[in-house]
Amino acid sequence: SASATRLTALFSWFTQRGHHLRIRQHVNPLSSSFSPTEPPEWKEVFEDPLLPLMVDIGCGSGRFLIWLAKNSGERRNYLGLEIRQKLVERSQFWVTELGLRNVYFMFANATVSFNQIASSYPGPLSLVSILCPDPHFKKRHHKRRVLQSQLVDSITNNLCLGGRVLLQSDVLEVAADMRERFDEYSDVFEHVDCIDKDLRCDNEGWLLDNPMGIRTEREVHAELEGATIYRRMYQKTRDVSH
Repeated sequence: SASATRLTALFSWFTQRGHHLRIRQHVNPLSSSFSPTEPPEWKEVFEDPLLPLMVDIGCGSGRFLIWLAKNSGERRNYLGLEIRQKLVERSQFWVTELGLRNVYFMFANATVSFNQIASSYPGPLSLVSILCPDPHFKKRHHKRRVLQSQLVDSITNNLCLGGRVLLQSDVLEVAADMRERFDEYSDVFEHVDCIDKDLRCDNEGWLLDNPMGIRTEREVHAELEGATIYRRMYQKTRDVSH
């Protein structure tokens, strides 16, 4: 389509003009510089702040969300949270150039900021994705992984009834760690294959297909390298009992 061609051209133009960002691949989210981020003025960043919201935690380059925003029509708003500020600035530049009013990127540490941001949104939070997060392999660094108990609680409390959580990693240990954290909330969540029989899993309970219909750059790279992508998607079927 013409819009897809323009989007690809913009990404290419940005790269060809020498806008190669020197990005730190691994950032310590426990750094004291990552204090809670104030929510934006929603009516200023979205055309319609009452639409259902998807939040992508650790959105990286932002291309994945921008593609979704371009192709979703007016059905949903998209918010990307990222702790590498240069990536956020570039993503937001693309959004401005494309004139999109249903996608926005924020420099924020989701672990400490998600609750404050999500609870202030006027519409329903319908989807949260955590896709190929930084694995922080060393055991002493596991506490740096994005999906800590605090974030799981924030997602669970803010997600609307019927809302979904998509977890994905090309590192089995990381995927299993995220899975374990949400499996503990079986009184609130069901895995989607129990609800939608078209979403099939392998014998280990990992989704066979990408339910989003579009792959992230990390996903494409990992699959080209021959890696397996491990996915789980949960649906909130009951409200949290306090």
